[in-house]
Amino acid sequence: MIKQKIINWLNEYKETTNCRGVVLGISGGKDSTVVAMLVKEVWGDDVLGVVMPNGVQNDIDDAIQVCETLNISHIVVNIQDSYKDIIDQIRYVKISDKAKTNIPPRLRMTTLYAIAQTLGYRVIGTGNASERYIGWFTKYGDGGCDLNPIAHLTCNEVIGLGLQLCKEFNLPEALVVKK
Repeated sequence: MIKQKIINWLNEYKETTNCRGVVLGISGGKDSTVVAMLVKEVWGDDVLGVVMPNGVQNDIDDAIQVCETLNISHIVVNIQDSYKDIIDQIRYVKISDKAKTNIPPRLRMTTLYAIAQTLGYRVIGTGNASERYIGWFTKYGDGGCDLNPIAHLTCNEVIGLGLQLCKEFNLPEALVVKK
């Protein structure tokens, strides 16, 4: 039931806005995995997955597995050099650790929007309601997108939907039940 409502909403969005395709940041986590399955169903081949590690990413193999299993075109853009350059260029202010944690999500969103604008696509978000409620997102980073099909779902609802979708798309359930 949840799945069909989201699919209907995405189809309506696609038709009423003439949205040709979507760009999706794929981290290998449950939220981006669930959104990848949803947008694959609606946009088919007009989905581009972008994997954006900051140096070495522990679950990059999971992100690549999602793209390959779903047959989503994907690219890898390592943001490590850009991240380091920004920190190095701000030499007159000692950047706090908290501020440093928010730079990568902002670089990722900048990357997604540059690609989306070039392709004439939209940026799809992957944040859920639980994250928004507790403030676990980065303003102008992972909180920025053109549309977000799971924004109204709690973490548990995302997992439930993900388990259903994993069966349909032949993905390991471990991709949506990890932290």
